[in-house]
Amino acid sequence: MISDKLIVRIPINKSKYLLIFIIINRILCFPVTRLKVGLVTAQGVSESKGVPKIGIAVPSPDHGWTGGIGWWADKAVRDLQQQYPGKYEFKVLHADGYAKQISDVEDLMVWGMDYLVILPHESAPLTPVVKEAHASGVKCIVVDRGLTDTTFGYVNLAGNNPEMGKVSGIFMRDYMKANKLTKYVAMGGMPVVIDGERMNAFFDEITKEPSLINLAGGRSYDFADWSTQKGLELMENYIQKYPEIHAVFCQDDDVMTGVLQAIKESGRKDIKLVFGGAGSKAAYEMIMNNDPLVKATATYHPSMVYDAIMYCLDVVEGKKSDAFHTAKSPTAVVLPSVLVDKNNVMKFYDKDSVF
Repeated sequence: MISDKLIVRIPINKSKYLLIFIIINRILCFPVTRLKVGLVTAQGVSESKGVPKIGIAVPSPDHGWTGGIGWWADKAVRDLQQQYPGKYEFKVLHADGYAKQISDVEDLMVWGMDYLVILPHESAPLTPVVKEAHASGVKCIVVDRGLTDTTFGYVNLAGNNPEMGKVSGIFMRDYMKANKLTKYVAMGGMPVVIDGERMNAFFDEITKEPSLINLAGGRSYDFADWSTQKGLELMENYIQKYPEIHAVFCQDDDVMTGVLQAIKESGRKDIKLVFGGAGSKAAYEMIMNNDPLVKATATYHPSMVYDAIMYCLDVVEGKKSDAFHTAKSPTAVVLPSVLVDKNNVMKFYDKDSVF
């Protein structure tokens, strides 16, 4: 018979408790030394290593691009489960805000993850919990936006924001000059670092052609919040304000959808080029179908989370080093931004993608 029970509560992150039941069986024919108990430490890493566990934390969709992040994360897991049946455990959690994502990372620690792939909902509030996971031994790969603490080792895998702006500026400059277009307007995303990197690189290139005129003056532009609705509203304002516009740079394919709607509803025929960015399925299809306004886009694609998960698998498999974990600062992995036009669009198009 069982003679007694010992219940131990271990605090986790001050707000959660892991309840571990240790049952000691004193029947002489089943000595305690034969009892195997698998524990999960308060730090979240399994003491008895078995199947490697890979936790993935991504935002829930609040626009097309983040919807693509979730889709590509799920796709990566499906592909890897087929390729390595039973060899790894995966758990993908989608969060509608930073508080939920903090909770998700804590849950993944309790689950016993060995690796974390995360696209932070917001950098600052997610930094402490990711650092805590790192301190417990979890190897971390952070996608797109980095963390606010750069004093510990993780991989920061992201697109090349300055290159995205540069590629966009070169295409618009050359296209407008070749087609004798001169007047343009520009939209940014939000007043954050990566947006500034894109817009500065864009203006560096387009201003090399002196015949091109920014109707807002100099390097001025408005923020469209990477939002279809805001893109629609801004373009409606531009159409009312400027009697002649030849081209629009809106930096983002979601914004481009709103811009195109405003142009269509206005009936304006003077606008000959609209350039977005990121590489949405919709943009690719317009390029494939010879859309009169959308001729190209520059990649900053949500499939980068797929690349991050594959990078993680290479680390697990020993194909890539895990030395980043003990480094004193993040290791940057930068994905190139590529111009996609009718010559190479089929290389990037995925008919099943949600973005």
